[in-house]
Amino acid sequence: MNISKLSVTNILIAINIALYLLCAISSGNFVDIDLETLLDFGAMNGLLVVAKEQWYRVFSAMFLHGGAMHIAMNMISLYIVGRVVEMYFGKVAYIVLYITTGLFGAMVSLYIHTNSVGMGASGAIFGIFGAMIGFFVAHKNHLSTQGKEIFKEFGTILALNLFLGLSISSIDMSAHIGGLLLGLIGGFVIAKNPKALWIYTASSLVLLYLFVGLLQSHYVQIYM
Repeated sequence: MNISKLSVTNILIAINIALYLLCAISSGNFVDIDLETLLDFGAMNGLLVVAKEQWYRVFSAMFLHGGAMHIAMNMISLYIVGRVVEMYFGKVAYIVLYITTGLFGAMVSLYIHTNSVGMGASGAIFGIFGAMIGFFVAHKNHLSTQGKEIFKEFGTILALNLFLGLSISSIDMSAHIGGLLLGLIGGFVIAKNPKALWIYTASSLVLLYLFVGLLQSHYVQIYM
């Protein structure tokens, strides 16, 4: 098998679905998974992540979903936008954008929601949405007719997702917006100069490191 020909989007979807099935089997419910099971599998909770320093949850929570509707919506969105981002940016940049924006979205969520359980791929998905918008902005003067149509379609999908997020109180918009903003910056920078991927990667790692310190200070102020 030629690994280079494997679709990153399909792999990400497969990982998310596999983990959802494991959680569903463990909880005994395929429609709505209980919070205890999700926490056992690595969902986020501010006190566990920050106070008990279980930082791995910021990453693992990106691949967990609380219910059938939750994962269905996210995987459909990932399938729609992921394939295009993978084609325009390449596999390596796509993976970097997905992970960094997902982590940043999760950390923004932890800052806003200090004692709730959080999980889902939506921060990363909004991150790659943002990256695609950044790409279109970077090349706005050179877009073909097809490119402009794709941009309009992405704008419509993004607007619909934002509307749903604002309409449904259980959806964590802080993770969405955090991922979207970092993805927009990353997509623009990489689209302008693909060799700048390492600059974006290094800058994102620094940002995430600084955000860890911000979270620690924030939680001390709240709970001490």
